Amino acid sequence: MAQRLDRINRLLDGITRNRREITTPEGVTLEVDVANHGERLVAFLIDFLFWMLATVLLFLVLGLTLLHGVTGSVTVTVVLFLSFLLRNLYFIHFELQSQGATPGKRIVNLKVIDRSGGPLLPGAIVARNLTREVEIFLPLGLFFAVPKIGVGAEFWTAASYFGWAVALSALPFFNRDHLRAGDLIAGTMVISVPRRALLAELAEAQSRFVFNRKQLDAYGAFELQVLEELLRRPPSPDTQMMQDQVCEKIRRKIGWEEAIPPAETLDFLKAFYTAERAHLEREQQFGRYRADKNEPAATGP
Repeated sequence: MAQRLDRINRLLDGITRNRREITTPEGVTLEVDVANHGERLVAFLIDFLFWMLATVLLFLVLGLTLLHGVTGSVTVTVVLFLSFLLRNLYFIHFELQSQGATPGKRIVNLKVIDRSGGPLLPGAIVARNLTREVEIFLPLGLFFAVPKIGVGAEFWTAASYFGWAVALSALPFFNRDHLRAGDLIAGTMVISVPRRALLAELAEAQSRFVFNRKQLDAYGAFELQVLEELLRRPPSPDTQMMQDQVCEKIRRKIGWEEAIPPAETLDFLKAFYTAERAHLEREQQFGRYRADKNEPAATGP
């Protein structure tokens, strides 16, 4: 399985990518790779497979227990309702809990982000996933429900439903960021996440900067990602100026009293990145995931 996924990743890495710049609320400009059509299709098919397996298992259980002896119309109603519920809960749950990444997206190294550079809000995730019903599942459901024998009104009704699904599904081919209708409504986009080992590259073995838990609780995973992108920018006067500004913001935010001289700005940022990442990973092991600084800090040992 792992070898197959590696082959998929190598194949996807060979595809020319569209790169965009987004500016975060902290004023940091990030370069992101827009996910291409092939990556999104593979991720969707993997998620669709997982969802179908879960649906089949659920209906097997229901068929052996609750639905035994129930009339056909009631069974169809229950099946349609539970399919709708399970389908949307699958995508919404994983995108909420995993920073915009369903299992399919994680396998293909994709994630959903806010197009304006801010944190990915729950309302946006719900909106983009519920819109998928109007884009795909509702027109296809109506298409299969209409008899298609002959060339009368029923045929053209079925053709219009099929055209509806095709037209909305083709929308990502007609905009530069490959946005589907759900992304346009929710203000989101899907990007490719670089596969790289961060902590070993950026961490310093020893540093004179030591941070306590209260200081590390000031930020979440989103801000850590912003800092990571800043540390990866090539050296230049603009990068140095941006690092100085971010360093000063972090220093004031966490209540670090000592002023940081320009010569130590990079050391301070790397030390904070290393400590913050280790802190967030440790918190996540205890089930206390923090997406961004707006979420309340966890209380624990």
